[in-house]
Amino acid sequence: MAAMLRAGHLASIVGIILASHACAAFADVFAYTDERGITHFSNVPADERYKLLIASPPEEIHRLKSSKSGDWLAKSSAYDALIETAAQTHTVHSALIRAVIVVESGFNPRAVSKRGAVGLMQLLPETARRYGVSNIYDPGENIRAGAHYLADLMVRFDSHMDLVLAAYNAGESAVDHYGGHIPPFKETQAYVPNVLRIYRALRAQQRVLEHG
Repeated sequence: MAAMLRAGHLASIVGIILASHACAAFADVFAYTDERGITHFSNVPADERYKLLIASPPEEIHRLKSSKSGDWLAKSSAYDALIETAAQTHTVHSALIRAVIVVESGFNPRAVSKRGAVGLMQLLPETARRYGVSNIYDPGENIRAGAHYLADLMVRFDSHMDLVLAAYNAGESAVDHYGGHIPPFKETQAYVPNVLRIYRALRAQQRVLEHG
């Protein structure tokens, strides 16, 4: 992940995220900030400097241990250019795209959920078709479509971020069905605050860096 966080700020982010409910993330997320102020992410921590940011539900951890998911988070910087391009094209902040990817797939481009959502931004096949995706596993197409979908949801739900994320996770019709509120689904109730906490933490640190 390209976001650069100053040393000393990571602890506050950890505290914020660990205060949330059980996360619907693809994998446990660990991080540490090095001497240059760069934060490194991993789902397979290589040394004791890594601290847990968000944890998968027990059943998800068990599934991952039986798979060959690999340390995709450590390779997240490979997608920086694609994220920045999609963010600029669709006027969505790059920190939001990154936060969604962290929680949705842990930066594993081959991730497939039990509901059939695929890739970095966990697109459902119908969503992929809606945004003209020909190869749902292709990181560029997947990120582009996911960012476009977020942009459309921002318009539909008048930039109410909690509803945007609820719709991204549970579907627009679910938000409408529950009267414009976050649906009472366990996964969605966990998903929304976790993405928001990561997004807001990244944005706060980016603002610090931008203003010296």
